[in-house]
Amino acid sequence: MTIPDIGYPRLCLVVDDSTTVRRIAGGMFRDLGYIVAESASGRQALEMCREVTPDVILLDWNMPVMDGITCLVTLRAMDLAPQPKVILCTTENTLEKIGIAMTAGADEYIMKPFDREILRDKLIQLGLEAVEEEAA
Repeated sequence: MTIPDIGYPRLCLVVDDSTTVRRIAGGMFRDLGYIVAESASGRQALEMCREVTPDVILLDWNMPVMDGITCLVTLRAMDLAPQPKVILCTTENTLEKIGIAMTAGADEYIMKPFDREILRDKLIQLGLEAVEEEAA
């Protein structure tokens, strides 16, 4: 799968080995006005980022094939301009784990489970304006 390159300024890549988490988080981003691409592994996410750099990545920590921290460190070493904002998403909640994530290059940290308002607030903190779709 490739990330759609349509010139839209708000592109999100949701990276999680859980189809359910990708579907739910992707829906939240769509509600906030984002185009969404999905990846089931860190390795696949890096391949996708080589094609098109997303504006923001929601990255799970605990995944098979390549975990989120390894993916994040590799992503930060890539020659991408600009680098995407990365929100590390996990059940890991100790200060030590949060420190590891931030040292590895995460821009923000979000705990599972989360809702659309928490996600929206994180995006605003990152300077990524969320444009919520009007209810039909």
